[in-house]
Amino acid sequence: MATVERPSPLHRFFRRLMASEAELDAEELQRSTAESGCVSACDVKRGQLVSVSGRLRTVVYTPRTNLPTLEADLYDGSDVVTLVWLGRRHIAGIEPGRALSVRGRIAVREGRKVIYNPYYELELPR
Repeated sequence: MATVERPSPLHRFFRRLMASEAELDAEELQRSTAESGCVSACDVKRGQLVSVSGRLRTVVYTPRTNLPTLEADLYDGSDVVTLVWLGRRHIAGIEPGRALSVRGRIAVREGRKVIYNPYYELELPR
């Protein structure tokens, strides 16, 4: 049975003192993902049905002649998953900085992980 060493309180203090804001934010998002029981975005593979949680980095409406799309990048501290809602111009609550959990099947488009028309749940602001 392998044991996991937990860093000492002094080590954690110096880690927080020396880490950048982005590193601390990524650690917090990864901790939140683990607590929610979701899969880390870096571990998902094409074709898997997954639940991922994180924070929206960008939300972009892409007008197309045949089918408009709303795209959002969900960051969970380990990787980004692009969420694509087909036929939507706007969804209330889907905005940069918003935390949410999504469920759907992973696809790969242009080397990026994508979930089309995901089921989503908005999380309460902290």
